[in-house]
Amino acid sequence: MKIPSINLQDYEYTLPEERIAKHPLEKRDHSKLMEYKQGNLHHRHFFNLPDLLEADSLLVYNNTKVIPARLIFQRQTGARIEVFLLQPVAPSRVMSEIMASKKPVVWETMIGNVKKWKEGEALQGSIMIGEKEVVLTAKLRDRALNHVEFSWLGEEIAFVDLVEACGETPLPPYLNRKAEEEDKSRYQTVYSEKEGAVAAPTAGLHFTEEVFEALRKKGIKEAALTLHVSAGTFQPIKVDKVEAHPMHSEQMEITLETIEKLLQHEGKIIAVGTTSVRTLESMYWYGVQLLENKGSQFQIEKLAPYESRSVLPSRRESLEAIQQEMKRSGVDTLFGTTSIFIFPGYPFKLVDGLITNFHQPGSTLVLLIAALVGEDWKKIYQEALGTDYRFLSYGDSSLLWI
Repeated sequence: MKIPSINLQDYEYTLPEERIAKHPLEKRDHSKLMEYKQGNLHHRHFFNLPDLLEADSLLVYNNTKVIPARLIFQRQTGARIEVFLLQPVAPSRVMSEIMASKKPVVWETMIGNVKKWKEGEALQGSIMIGEKEVVLTAKLRDRALNHVEFSWLGEEIAFVDLVEACGETPLPPYLNRKAEEEDKSRYQTVYSEKEGAVAAPTAGLHFTEEVFEALRKKGIKEAALTLHVSAGTFQPIKVDKVEAHPMHSEQMEITLETIEKLLQHEGKIIAVGTTSVRTLESMYWYGVQLLENKGSQFQIEKLAPYESRSVLPSRRESLEAIQQEMKRSGVDTLFGTTSIFIFPGYPFKLVDGLITNFHQPGSTLVLLIAALVGEDWKKIYQEALGTDYRFLSYGDSSLLWI
């Protein structure tokens, strides 16, 4: 498939500052919900979602959990050093393993005020874990790469315990405010489970137990997958040729149970959020790779979907290839990475519909929306701007059908 030429200016729009939702609504499921179907727009509320989905639908959501990735240390001189966790480096690059580690770990980070962090200097902070005081030590292992080693005493304490006890919620930069107490719970989905994201899969923030109960009563099924959202999701496009944008890499976890649910399902598949879309579509391309070369690593490159192939397998053939590979390897969870870039011209393979918020102008996420609904993305966003919808992470929602 030939890579289409994309003019980024065609995917810009004016977003007034006052339209950015700076705080969540009091009730998650009372956000507005705009449904786009066959070119028509309808205004609902999120609690109406069960009425909008067919009974044989499968809802696929991202169960990643946001970690308080912003760690603050104080030098003896009083200088404040902020260390923002990005990606694990050692002793493992697998997020679930590094979070469970009870021994020193190394992370790739962003560091605020790094010039004041002297070579060889250990920064320390005292943390209460239950009734026990623990000292967390940070050392700069590689200044060029911003690699920081964290160590502590206490073999019973995992790294995730320390982060949860002392870290701050990593709110998106466009909120332009400090994290508050309510953000600890509200910048988190009610089904979050696997620690590792530094940004929330925000389409899921609208769900409540009441919405799930209504969905289940209707017979709508659910499947979970994991994509640990990275800070790269906020990275603006700064190149003339959109396909040259350095797309960020994110870690995924897929269970055999989810693969088999997808294989057994014959109705529509609705992704909750762009992160679920990216994971589902990455799964399809991994199946393609396995059919071409058994034993391939679950690693999807940015432009993998646009590589030239004369014949592509069906959805079922691709998923069956993954199922067989997992059974052959004797694993029930598959770990991988994806840098997949979905922009107009992309042929969706596993997704029939998408629940998502309203995104920043000229972003990779707006390009994904345009890939799904075509030029009608402009109509959707103009309607949202004209009818007082709230935008971005804490904003309102939409249900988009291919």
